[in-house]
Amino acid sequence: MNEFHAELLRGRSERARWILIIAFLVLVSAFFRVQVLEHERFRLRAESNRLRPVPMTAARGTITDRNGRIIAETVPGHAVALLASREDSLRSVLVRFSRLVPLDSGDVEDVIARFRDAHYQPAQVLADASTAEVARLEEHRADLPGLVIQPEPKRTYPNGPAVAHMVGYVGEVNQADLDEDRFPGARLGVLVGRAGLEQEYDDTLRGTPGLRFIEVDARGRLVREEGAAPPLPPVPGNPLRTTIDLPLQIFIDSIWPAGVRGAMIAVTPAGEVRAFYSAPAYDPNQFIGGLSSKEWNALNEDPALPLLNRAIQVRYPPASPFKLAMAAMALRRGLIDLRSRMPEPCRGGLQYGNRYFKCWKKEGHGYLDLEGAIAQSCDVYFYQLGLKLGLSAILQDGVLLGFHDRSGIDIPNEVSPIFPSSTAYYDRLYGRRNWSSAVVLNLSIGQGENTQTLANMVRFYQALASGGKAATPFMVRPATTEVRDLGLSPDQLDAIRRALIAVVERGTAAASRSADISVAGKTGTAQNPHGKDHGWFIGFAPADKPEIIVGGIMEFAQHGTVVAPYVVRAIRRYLLGAADTAKTRIEIIAPEDSAPRVLDVPQPPDSIQ
Repeated sequence: MNEFHAELLRGRSERARWILIIAFLVLVSAFFRVQVLEHERFRLRAESNRLRPVPMTAARGTITDRNGRIIAETVPGHAVALLASREDSLRSVLVRFSRLVPLDSGDVEDVIARFRDAHYQPAQVLADASTAEVARLEEHRADLPGLVIQPEPKRTYPNGPAVAHMVGYVGEVNQADLDEDRFPGARLGVLVGRAGLEQEYDDTLRGTPGLRFIEVDARGRLVREEGAAPPLPPVPGNPLRTTIDLPLQIFIDSIWPAGVRGAMIAVTPAGEVRAFYSAPAYDPNQFIGGLSSKEWNALNEDPALPLLNRAIQVRYPPASPFKLAMAAMALRRGLIDLRSRMPEPCRGGLQYGNRYFKCWKKEGHGYLDLEGAIAQSCDVYFYQLGLKLGLSAILQDGVLLGFHDRSGIDIPNEVSPIFPSSTAYYDRLYGRRNWSSAVVLNLSIGQGENTQTLANMVRFYQALASGGKAATPFMVRPATTEVRDLGLSPDQLDAIRRALIAVVERGTAAASRSADISVAGKTGTAQNPHGKDHGWFIGFAPADKPEIIVGGIMEFAQHGTVVAPYVVRAIRRYLLGAADTAKTRIEIIAPEDSAPRVLDVPQPPDSIQ
């Protein structure tokens, strides 16, 4: 049959028709799937090619003191970023950018690093651009392709260094933070708390970031910033009300002697922290927008260590303030009462074995009872009291009184004190036969293997001031409901308070007594093997019904009597108000209460074997 026969042609045309019908149906179904069934997915893909998300920072919550005064707040600011498709394009734009707003090589590399971490987003160049810088950049926008300028909430601390170690500072989340999940829910570049209350309560203060969208072309170049798509507004963080008394905090900063290192804490008997100060300090406003490498190195290499929080991160020998703990241990065990005297009078020192332990007063105190020993800070009395208690009892009771644990204050990075929990500590430290019970004498006066933070010592005095029980100190809310109980009767607590009043009225802090209020407190001088000794004073007032406990430590102050006037002035400021803000000169006329040194000398007559 001829291949062009009508029947063959008809069959071929029929097959071709079905092929076309099937092809048409496939195309129709494909178009239906793309245009109808998967319309949303492809629309989003197209939108994602056209639109680039730009994170919008949420305003952090305001931090206030107990009366609503501003400690940290958020104010309007501007951030500047650059959008680029390639790294070499970004570098060339940064060269032109640097002619308008100076950037050093470190700043440029930081921008490049941000681009590499998230190349699909604008790389931030300035986190806190001034109005003049924004105006200059807008004027030269044509020379800076990919320039993105947007409003950015700016953190500010009106009182700067005065609140630095209490409030902390903020900084951007980096890749290391994300890898270690330090800030759950945070994205790269989001501002988070890096110290103090900003860090402790970051999840409350941070809020939820928003998004806005900018339009780009097929090559990733910026087309327009506004109106590309509806934004997702950020949700601000929650406010934080603290127990801090801001006028007291600022007052302490104003009276603190320039160049002196140390710390001061004020707390109520209920554990509410009214002031939390460490010196030297830094300005948390410096961290807004990020520090340059030069600025960061300057802070870290400063020999005064301004980033170090001396209230919770430095341990000092507690010195004579620990003598009150020794008295509490002996009273709770029923070994002594307020009128108890020791077998040997103080003649300037005490011989124990082949070692002579000196008292701070060379001529001695003679016979004293417990009240007199506390008031005069007699070391010989407490040497003998320690021997009466014994090492095991001191360690056991010291742990129960909290000297082995952190204070628990709601500020991050508090260090643990050093206080042996048992004699096994000495075996590990010195070897089984390389130490003697003479360690008791050092412990008895707050020296030796006993170092405490200021926060922990203030908590002990908080217990003395509040019925023998101390709640966990806090600025917002207690980290724990644990209460430390001294185990003393009301009469015993009363006796200790009377002895502490004698310290200020006629003892080692007599120069700091106040006619307006009755202050109970204890001076101390902590041995420092690296230089001059450190000075302590912890006091509370009114002595009969305490409302505030204030503790201070000053490095290299040599004597606690140097610290006492500043603590008493802080107490007066809190209880009596602003009328006591005058910087009056106070002459120190009290005994020096120096930390005694141990000497190996022949036995004098007043010796204990």
